[in-house]
Amino acid sequence: MTAGLTLTVRPARPEDVPAVVAMVHELAEYERAPDQCHLSAEQLAAALFGPAPALFGHVAVDDADRPLGFALWFLNFSTWAGTHGIYLEDLYVRPEARGSGAGRLLLATLAAICVERGYRRLDWSMIDWNPAARFYAAVGAAPLAQWVPYRLAGPALHALAAQADGGAPATTGGAPQHPSA
Repeated sequence: MTAGLTLTVRPARPEDVPAVVAMVHELAEYERAPDQCHLSAEQLAAALFGPAPALFGHVAVDDADRPLGFALWFLNFSTWAGTHGIYLEDLYVRPEARGSGAGRLLLATLAAICVERGYRRLDWSMIDWNPAARFYAAVGAAPLAQWVPYRLAGPALHALAAQADGGAPATTGGAPQHPSA
């Protein structure tokens, strides 16, 4: 543990957005993909605090309320379990706070949300070379080796979208809307 560091985890607030965006960019650098990270403060603020937030965040802060780590997450739904779960999009702790328990506290907070709300699981993905795999195993998480992640992006995403509505140009108007929308 980092000596003398007292941490608290709390929900992210609008004033945390610049620090969280900076840490997202630090994470992209750590994962050797800084050119792939395009997140702006405006985008994150809209996702977290806009009229219909679909992203949620928690920050690990020191005694001065300075963010030293974060977890960004959203709800998923398991049709087999019949309940929501949490998908952890990103978990990051700044180098100076690593070993302080910040990562464990952030994960424990999300686990507590799952338990309190009756969700059955907390899912995430990680780069295969990430040494955090040992930490995840230590908290009881297991890799889902039989599942293969897929991604549709860029030109392939647009090509498939063009096939919506019988080949007519795809619009969001043709997509099913949530009853509350």
